[in-house]
Amino acid sequence: MTIDHVDLARVDLNLLVALDALLTERSVTRAAARIGIGQSAMSSSLGRLRGLFDDELLTRSPEGMRPTPRAMALAGPVRAALRQVQALVRRDDAFDPATVERVFTLAMPDSIEVLLGPRLLAFLRETAPGVRLLLRSVDRDRILPDLDADRVDLGLGLFPDGQAHHKRRLLYREHYLCMFNAALVGLEPPISLDDYLRFPHVLTSLKETAHGVVDDALALIGRRRTLAVTTPRFLAVPFLVRSAPVLTTMHARLATSFAAALGLAVSPAPVALDEVAISMLWHASYDDDPAHRWLRRTLVRLAAEPDDDPLALGAPG
Repeated sequence: MTIDHVDLARVDLNLLVALDALLTERSVTRAAARIGIGQSAMSSSLGRLRGLFDDELLTRSPEGMRPTPRAMALAGPVRAALRQVQALVRRDDAFDPATVERVFTLAMPDSIEVLLGPRLLAFLRETAPGVRLLLRSVDRDRILPDLDADRVDLGLGLFPDGQAHHKRRLLYREHYLCMFNAALVGLEPPISLDDYLRFPHVLTSLKETAHGVVDDALALIGRRRTLAVTTPRFLAVPFLVRSAPVLTTMHARLATSFAAALGLAVSPAPVALDEVAISMLWHASYDDDPAHRWLRRTLVRLAAEPDDDPLALGAPG
């Protein structure tokens, strides 16, 4: 598209900076503090933005300022445009991991944190000591808004499809194994479907529902399992399994790691379960950010490394 220089010259770029801050903070006061101007100046910018886009953009609600549909549609393109401008003026071609100072907020389940986290931390301390991590539990229902609001730099896990400005890259594919304490259940791998259903199970569910992929697969063949425990904490599962005659089904890398560390047994799950894709998710405005791009490439490489320690990559199902 040809640039209309005369028309574009009428637009104050600072207004887009203000709009991004307003949509991130959803508060005139906090948006003003974010970019270092007074509240009255930010209120004035909001008024000019409303005129520029012929839309209220932010309206008052009991929870605070709520963006309009037009504002939500603008959020991604505005941030992407500002990132491109920032990349042009910063001259970041000379990016050096050894000297960069940056805090990255990563959202992931604790299974991925305990397995991939140590590799990442060790690599950062050796290669990029100025990079610090803020790790958060992932909420699949909030990950896209969190990326849009710049509360999270990267999400790692199983995610729903996003919009055009949400970028995704596969980290690895994973299948399932059943894990149990052989001494307590009196079984040896491989176990049969009847034995699989003879004992109660431990389920990990981040949505606090007593239903998982195993239950869906069993329903297809007219069978059901009994649940003994449902927990949102993946890392509690192997200790529960070690202590009682119960079974669990989890991603293979994690099951193999826990089994080796705690003396548990693993077996192929005797029910058909689809492989899952563990992905990395981010906002497209960070596509060309050198530090962000470097971190993404680092995570892809670390996730592909062989599992040569007792705990090394996966997530329960």
